[in-house]
Amino acid sequence: AHEDRANAEQRALINRLADEFSDELNNLGVRVSNLEDRVGNVKLTGDARIRYMHQKDAGQKNDNSWQFRGRLRANAMINDRATAVLGVNYVNKFSNNTPASEPSDSKDKFYVDRAYVDYKLGGDKNWDVMVGRYDYELGNNSGLLYGEAFDGAQLKYENDKFAATAGYGKFKEGELNNTKTGYGELEGFFGGGSVAGSAVGVYYNDFNASSGGSAEDAKVWGAYASLNFAKKFNLNAEAYRVNYDKASVADADGFAAKLTYGKAKFDTPKSWDLWVNYINIEDGAADDSGTGSWRTNVNNTKGWAAGADYTFAKNAQLQVFQTFDTKIEKTGKDRDELTRAQFVFVF
Repeated sequence: AHEDRANAEQRALINRLADEFSDELNNLGVRVSNLEDRVGNVKLTGDARIRYMHQKDAGQKNDNSWQFRGRLRANAMINDRATAVLGVNYVNKFSNNTPASEPSDSKDKFYVDRAYVDYKLGGDKNWDVMVGRYDYELGNNSGLLYGEAFDGAQLKYENDKFAATAGYGKFKEGELNNTKTGYGELEGFFGGGSVAGSAVGVYYNDFNASSGGSAEDAKVWGAYASLNFAKKFNLNAEAYRVNYDKASVADADGFAAKLTYGKAKFDTPKSWDLWVNYINIEDGAADDSGTGSWRTNVNNTKGWAAGADYTFAKNAQLQVFQTFDTKIEKTGKDRDELTRAQFVFVF
């Protein structure tokens, strides 16, 4: 009744209460959308992660294996078709090899990782245009080759049965930094649509490093499948091939598969899952510094891992895993195994 007097903190509280009691408000004849229009149209979300990692050959020793990451997302509804998103990412290694007397910018990383506008086209809003800086994972699945900030433009059509995506832009992180690429993807959904059901897809990328990127010119062909079965099981597999334009650079293949039982949901306390994973990534088939994979070393690696995720309170989750039988793919020699445990909080 007095929304005109509410400050920013009070408006945020009203929004949260409106979400929580939307059914009750609708039963009382109060339209939640009208209430949101009255208290503001910018929604803040984010997450905080505290992580411990140990892997000797990645330089992760006891003095620098703790890490904190915080992310904030501001999502603004421009109108019923357009949305603007701005996100910042902050990473801090609690202690590393940098002397304590050095300034924080020697060991902290703070950057804008999201800054884009999304616009729905057509009467049914199945067409979508996105322009700016957004998260891009080759294959839109496991992020083995790349999964980080990307500046570009993307056109997508999606319904309950299939999706078609095309885009062009420039990588902004890792070894692919400043490398341009055009990409396309076709996906099919069944058994519940793109969110709850199974999916299969094929994708293509054309890398153009002549713009100043450190990568080689190359083309990537890949396919993935995410299959739900036996109620609580999911099998997620992806395979791709990198064809380099130069004969002096060997082509490389990548493959990964992950079997998961259960599903740990942030909004469902005591929910959990268990998983086992296998990867086989040839030398030259991944960008370790910009990959979206959970491993610190992916390129030229094959091996197994097992993990578990547990939601111990609403919006709070413990995630742990351990690799085993990890080898250098090219030589077959042992790699040091990776241990990781982390708390993740979302808001």
